[in-house]
Amino acid sequence: MSDSEAQAMWLRDEFMAASNARDLKTYSATFNYPSVRIAGGRVVILDGPDSHRPDMFDWLAALGWHYSRWDHHKVIHASDEKIHFDTRFSRYRQDGSKIGSYDSLYVVTKQADHWGIQARSSFAP
Repeated sequence: MSDSEAQAMWLRDEFMAASNARDLKTYSATFNYPSVRIAGGRVVILDGPDSHRPDMFDWLAALGWHYSRWDHHKVIHASDEKIHFDTRFSRYRQDGSKIGSYDSLYVVTKQADHWGIQARSSFAP
C-alpha cells in the first residue's frame, strides 16, 4: 500500500468516525472543496465547510439512524494526489438493526497537503 493510499484510507475512516460522533466541524474538515455528492436523485455541490446542512445528523436520526459502518472499501485507482474508492456502507438503528446498505464511489484528493473527499456518489437516499 502506498503512502497516499494509507493517508486516504485514514481520511475515509476519520470521515466515518466524525459522522458517527455527529461532529460537524471534524466531519466538514474531511472534505476538499468544492465537493460534489450525487445521491437520492440529486447533485449537491458543497462550496465550503459551511455548506453542509447544519441539521444533517438530526435529519438522519429522524430516519432512525444511529451510526454507520463501512462494509467494504477497495482502492480501484490511485495516484500520489487522488484515490478512487469502491465502497459499501451500512446505516444502523440504535438497537443494531440495519436500515440499509449502499454501494458508493468516493474520490479522495490531496490539495495543499490536505487529504479530503472531493466527490462521492452513492445509492443512499
